[in-house]
Amino acid sequence: MDYCPAEHRYDTMKYNRTGRSGLKLPAISLGLWQNFGGKDVFENDRLMARRAFDLGITHFDLANNYGPPYGSAEETFGRLLTKDLRPFRDELVISSKAGYDMWPGPYGDRGSRKYLVASLDQSLKRMGLDYVDIFYHHRPDPETPLEETMGALDFIVRSGRALYVGLSNYKPEETRKAAAILRSLGTPCLIHQPSYSLFNRWIEDGLLDTLDAEGIGCIVFSPLFQGLLTDRYLDGIPENSRAGRNHGGTLTGKISDDKIERARRLNLVAQERGQKLSQMALAWVLRRATVTSAVIGASRVSQIEDAVGALDSPAFTPEQLAAIEAILAS
Repeated sequence: MDYCPAEHRYDTMKYNRTGRSGLKLPAISLGLWQNFGGKDVFENDRLMARRAFDLGITHFDLANNYGPPYGSAEETFGRLLTKDLRPFRDELVISSKAGYDMWPGPYGDRGSRKYLVASLDQSLKRMGLDYVDIFYHHRPDPETPLEETMGALDFIVRSGRALYVGLSNYKPEETRKAAAILRSLGTPCLIHQPSYSLFNRWIEDGLLDTLDAEGIGCIVFSPLFQGLLTDRYLDGIPENSRAGRNHGGTLTGKISDDKIERARRLNLVAQERGQKLSQMALAWVLRRATVTSAVIGASRVSQIEDAVGALDSPAFTPEQLAAIEAILAS
């Protein structure tokens, strides 16, 4: 191994307490949803992981079906551990999830105990780990009793497969019910991972208040709206962008002339603040005390550096917040 992490990697990163727990997470976490799959360039992944850790990013966020193909992001992360990061395992928070389609048949999806336990066992094998720090149920399952799903999460902690458990994509009432069951079992819900950005504000309608009341941390994904809240789409959709390559994928229907025009106007506010649009978008979601961390995706090292640079953002003035609201409401 020829990797020696930066000596002062913890000096500038901000670490926030996760709800009413003892765990702190970096304000910026690295997600491996995109660009770390089996079809991606491993040496680029290696450069990004190294640079992230050098900048104090200790949390790497995965899921069983991240890739493509499914499982390959975890396999890539296992290689990153083997080559560079394993000596620093106790400095890392590694998370994974299960809840979406993973393998054929009735036991490879949703929220049954059979699926969740088997899926995590497979994830641990792919990454070469004895345990993950956080394991999430990735989405609610209306077909499985909530008691069974939460009981499976409790079992996963008690069996040593995970240190903490969390939820993702649960609505406020679902979150309250799940948290109550977990509390009664003695395995409190640590964290909730919802989508949140300037262009996607659904968690403001009750979920943030629920998390505050329950003492659950919040880590948001897609804070840059899968790249639209960066300078990449200000002049339209470039052919080499994810949206340009991935017709029919997750960005389909999300990028419109109206959103691009709003992004241009938001970019003017960011320029007035002396920062990039992506940095302002990250600072905007992190301004809320309930938000513990923002999960970013990256395809190159400079994007990680820009994201961490957002932590040096000046506080928003009332005028800037009003200008942003006016743009979003127009």
